[in-house]
Amino acid sequence: MTALLDLLRRRIAVDGPLTVAQYMAEALGHPRHGYYTTRDPLGAAGDFTTAPEISQVFGVLLVELGPGRGTLMQDALRAIGRAAPGFRAALRLHLVETSPTLRAAQAARLAAADPVWLDRLADLAEGPALVVANEFFDALPIRQWQRGAGGWHERLVGWDEAAGTLRWELSARADPGLALIPDAVRGAPEGSFAEACPAGLSHAAMLGRRLAQQGGAALVVDYGPARSSAGDSFQAMRRHAFADPLAAPGEADLTAHVDFQALALAATQAGATAHGPVPQGAFLEALGLRARAAQLKQASPARAAEIDAAIERLAGPDGMGTLFKALALTAPQTGAPAGFP
Repeated sequence: MTALLDLLRRRIAVDGPLTVAQYMAEALGHPRHGYYTTRDPLGAAGDFTTAPEISQVFGVLLVELGPGRGTLMQDALRAIGRAAPGFRAALRLHLVETSPTLRAAQAARLAAADPVWLDRLADLAEGPALVVANEFFDALPIRQWQRGAGGWHERLVGWDEAAGTLRWELSARADPGLALIPDAVRGAPEGSFAEACPAGLSHAAMLGRRLAQQGGAALVVDYGPARSSAGDSFQAMRRHAFADPLAAPGEADLTAHVDFQALALAATQAGATAHGPVPQGAFLEALGLRARAAQLKQASPARAAEIDAAIERLAGPDGMGTLFKALALTAPQTGAPAGFP
């Protein structure tokens, strides 16, 4: 039994079963045993790979203020320095990151940019901001419900004493958190699952208010459906393969699909304008993905096959091209950004 599993067992014994959101928050963010606080999860030696780690094509086209190893921001700053040196000189780089391990990686990669690290988006300095959230929302804690004969019941994480393992349970009563379930999902048939991400909605509303009041834009790139839908998308990744999300808390990455419709609604209700979402493949194609790939292959002919494979993975329908989406949020009366209809 791992240290975190033992802590969860004791917490459940005292307080009762955990919500999925509480379980995710502990498994990913526990200060001593959480997944993100104890390791670098990216790359071949980790558990998963993000788009910026696949090819610099992704980074050259985007500007990011966000987590990870700093790969996307490094590429973006390099491109901005060549194309708009005045803009590059005026940038003040802020990184919202809670993982000490990833902060160290960012510090090594972005030292020349003199970044400022923040624990929360709410701590961002006043003024217009360009914000990129690349695979950020999918790791925020979600709540889940399953519809029974008497209504929706929250899905909980309990403890099976006989087996010595965590197990799924359902709340015995109809759940008062029904208001969080998207309108389009509430009428789903018995047995269906519904999901909501309170932290994600809070971040989207915060961005919406900030953009409406102070100007700027935000780009969200993540995976999930364009429209709210029923389903159980909670999953674990360990060593680049799917795993049981309850089997080894703190040892696997836990994520869920992003509800882009819900994020856009939260941001627009707070005053911003939403554009998209559009499939990642279409978004990158519109920004000149093929032209940039041709430049890279011309500069490095020996890497042509590698570059083609990376492009297919980023934009192809069998890779990340359709599952991943891009959503832009802007200040009111701002036109659609490049890459969006």
